[in-house]
Amino acid sequence: MKSTNNPLDMPLLGFGTLIPDPAETIRATRDALEAGFRHFDCAERYRNESEVGEALQAGLAAEGLAREDIFVTTKLWNTNHRPEFVEGAFEASLKRLRINYLDLYLIHTPFAFQPGEEQDPRDEKGNVIYDHSVNLLDTWRAMEDLVDGGKCRAIGLSDVSLKELLPIYEAARIKPAVVQVEAHPYLPETELLEFCKEKGITFLAFAPLGHGMRPGPLEDPVVLAIAARIGKSPAQVLLAWALQRGTALLTTPRTAARARENFDISPLPEDAFEEINRIKTRQRYNAVVKTGVPGFIPRVNLDETTE
Repeated sequence: MKSTNNPLDMPLLGFGTLIPDPAETIRATRDALEAGFRHFDCAERYRNESEVGEALQAGLAAEGLAREDIFVTTKLWNTNHRPEFVEGAFEASLKRLRINYLDLYLIHTPFAFQPGEEQDPRDEKGNVIYDHSVNLLDTWRAMEDLVDGGKCRAIGLSDVSLKELLPIYEAARIKPAVVQVEAHPYLPETELLEFCKEKGITFLAFAPLGHGMRPGPLEDPVVLAIAARIGKSPAQVLLAWALQRGTALLTTPRTAARARENFDISPLPEDAFEEINRIKTRQRYNAVVKTGVPGFIPRVNLDETTE
């Protein structure tokens, strides 16, 4: 499935690698590749790029695929926002992922943290230590240099609001290709989506199943009724809705069966699509947009179909 709002030719259904266990990361990544996933979303912050790289290298060989057959994204973490750190962080991610170029590099959040080895620097009171010596446009300029260097095909932003995106878009020499944010029926981000469509930016939704939290979109009465009516799972209904409204999406199936289920998406009937659009519940599950500290990994009520 392709979109006209996808100049990168990025596979619209992506596998998110936010998995805390190293062995599970390797197994789930291999299963996703075997199920048909060709878009893999990684991050320095997840601390498992090496495991993803190992899984992809072995999986490509087993499936008879080349590096060019997959789309790999990773993200610059907050402690590396200073322009002089960007290239080093990029090269370190490439090395861990065992690849020689990146399809997409994202600024993970718009917040700059104190540089150093500690990914989540805190003061004695437990507050995040921000780096006020650098702004987002400074970091973006360094990201543009990576594209000029030839090892990075495209750049974008993650966990940003339209308010944060606008000044970067207006000032950018190389415009953001992708914006990745939490989005699902409880958080449709309609204004941001419309802006992205207007400007030719691919809108990439993470947590399209609401992080699997219950109660949440997976148990919404409207979604459950549609699933029963059309013979699909609630997860398949939510993923189809996301694709139908013109977004790319990420999901993190933890088993081979879930990977196959998540990859088996077909369009919703128009009346079902509109029913989901009319859901009134509003809920954000990841507060990263306020703090810059992502890595939302629910300890309870975690559904294996989510990121």
